[in-house]
Order: sequence, then C-alpha cells, then structure tokens
Amino acid sequence: MFLSKRVQAIQPSPTLAIDAKAKKLKEQGIDVISFGTGEPDFDTPKNIKDFAIDSINKGFTKYCPVAGTLDLKKAIINKFKTENNLEYTPDEIIVSCGAKHSLYNIFQAVFNEGDEVIIPAPYWVSYPDMAILAGAKPVIIKTEDKNSFKITPDAIARVVTDKTKALILNSPSNPTGGTYSCEELKEIAKVCVEYKLLIISDEIYEKLVYDNFKFCSIAEIYPEAKAQTLVVNGVSKAFAMTGWRIGYTAGPKEIISAMTKIQSQSTSNPTSISLKASTEALNGPKESLEVMRIEFEKRRNYIVERLNKIKGIHCLLPSGAFYAFPNISNLLGKKYNGKLINTDMDLADYLLEHAKVAVVPGTAFGAPGYIRFSYATSMKNIQEGLNRIEAALK
Repeated sequence: MFLSKRVQAIQPSPTLAIDAKAKKLKEQGIDVISFGTGEPDFDTPKNIKDFAIDSINKGFTKYCPVAGTLDLKKAIINKFKTENNLEYTPDEIIVSCGAKHSLYNIFQAVFNEGDEVIIPAPYWVSYPDMAILAGAKPVIIKTEDKNSFKITPDAIARVVTDKTKALILNSPSNPTGGTYSCEELKEIAKVCVEYKLLIISDEIYEKLVYDNFKFCSIAEIYPEAKAQTLVVNGVSKAFAMTGWRIGYTAGPKEIISAMTKIQSQSTSNPTSISLKASTEALNGPKESLEVMRIEFEKRRNYIVERLNKIKGIHCLLPSGAFYAFPNISNLLGKKYNGKLINTDMDLADYLLEHAKVAVVPGTAFGAPGYIRFSYATSMKNIQEGLNRIEAALK
C-alpha cells in the first residue's frame, strides 16, 4: 500500500464530483440542467481579457515572484484601503492559485498535529478536509435555518479548549448565502480576541450581496482583531474569473511569509497572465460587476419564490453569494417505485436520475436534510430545472 494515511482520511470535493457527473451525462447526449457548481455563467469582462492578451503579446510569460507581482499586490492593497478601510503592506499580502489554494496554504502554515479549528456548519466542503490534511481536528458547530445558519459568540466559547487555534468564518456563505451583519461580526471578533483565536475570514463572495446589505470584513469592524485575522478573497466570483485561478490573502507578516515559503515549494508563482488579468480586474472599470450582481439578485428572487411554492420545501431568502439552500427534510421518507428516499443524498440521486437535474446534497456541507442550488446559471435553465423538479416531486 503506497498511499499516505492523510490522503485516505479525506474525500474528493463533492461539488466537483456532482458537476463531473452532470457533464458526463451531457456528453452522452442527455439533457441535464446543473445547479451544482459555484461558477458564474457570465464571461470574464472584455477589458480584463484584452489586458491579458496584450500582456501575452508583450511577452509577459516568464516566472514571477512567488507571492505575486508588486503591481497586483499594490492593486490588492488599494482595494482593501478604499473598500474595506484596511491598511496592509506588500509583505502582508500573498497571491495564490485561487482562494482554495490560499486557504490550503493557510492551513499548512498555521496548524500542527492535534490543533482544533472551529468550523460552523453548513460549511464549504473543503474546510474540514483541508484541516485534516494539515493534521488539525475540525470542531463543527451546527446551525439551523431557523437561526439563519449563524453561530454566536456563546456557541464559539462553548467549544473552545486549550487546543483550539482558529475559527473559520465565511460571509457571504457557501452554501447558504447567509451573511453576518457588522454588529454580529464585531461580537464574534471580541470572543476570538478574548480566546486568542486566529480568524480565517473567507470573503470570496464579498461583492455578491443583495437588498442593500452592507458588507463588512471582520478585520475592519473590530480593529483589535486585525492582528489575528487572515482575510481571503479573490477575483473568481465577482469578476467571473474562476478559470484564471487567482486568490489572495492579507494578514500578519509572519504567517504570510510562512505561506510564501510553502508556495515556493509547491506551485511557485501563480500564472503570469492571470496575475496581469487580475491587476486589471482590480484597477479597471467595475460596471460589469453591478450588471452581474443585479442579474444574480433577480435569479435569487425567482428561485427562492419557486422553491417555497413546492410542497415539502422551505427556503430562506439568502442575502449573498449565488446559492439557495432549502430545507427538504419534509420530503424524506417517501418512496418512488418501491425505492425509499430517506436522505438528501437519495433525493439528489432521484432528481438527477428522474428529473435530469443536478443539485448538491446538504450532507456534503455538514447539513443533512438540505440541498444546495447554485443560481449561477441562466434564468432559462432555472425555470426549466424547477419545472422538472416540481414534476418529479409530484
């Protein structure tokens, strides 16, 4: 047996597995509508693509600094200063191959064997497995839709031990689309400062908020917490640049240096052309972001309204990201052709087989009894997909 124990302790990404299954069926000529992946269906804005092409033509195709180019770091620093009221220096910034890579680097840089990391559930599928790969133990705090899927300072304090090292916070959230208000973040930051917990704040969906919701970074809203906060962001979601693979982290110089050391021994620098494209994304015009955000808000309103009209489904109206996360527990325990649909995974399989619609079961996010819909797809697909689901559930 040549496989390491660490790789045997983790699972492949369920969201990517669902997407791969849906794509395979499409390749076979089967008309599948996928609500699986969190990937905007919009094209990368033209100014960004043109800037990247121009950079290629100018020969910007060589190795770059491991932690990213200085011009991109300056653009990131300006973004934090003007949009989040946060001050950083270039040695407090690292650019990585996507926000997922940023998070992986953080976990490898800060966790030791036996450390505990607090993760609210529902959680993004990769958090627990990344912790396990780093030798840490995920400590899950379960939340419910009746409480808008939010943790409280008291809930954090109850699970803190002498081994607790960090809290992972994701607002807006994947998979729920939930957000924390500035005041809620301030109270969470206070308890983290009290217990000296590192805060890993995943803010990749920052630009995708609705109903005039005011986004706050936890490092901004409680300055005392900044010195123990790592802010993770990127260009993937807001700028429709998922394939360009650029994420970035801002935080204490010591940790950023450690992440850079790890990155130097793994990927080295992110792709040169992607670094240039991301610089243009942050420095260039932003009108296209609002166009996409408005369209996502229209889709959100439609999909949640339709879901709540289906008997047995209850869905909160998310205030951010591009996910709906309905409670489908009232649909479980039913049969179709003698086969019992007893779990959210059973229901997801049933919908793929009989409705040709791909969704992600809530179990993948630590939340059995729910399923996740990504509305980062066309309104036409959303309408047809929900028509199919309604028919299949009847």
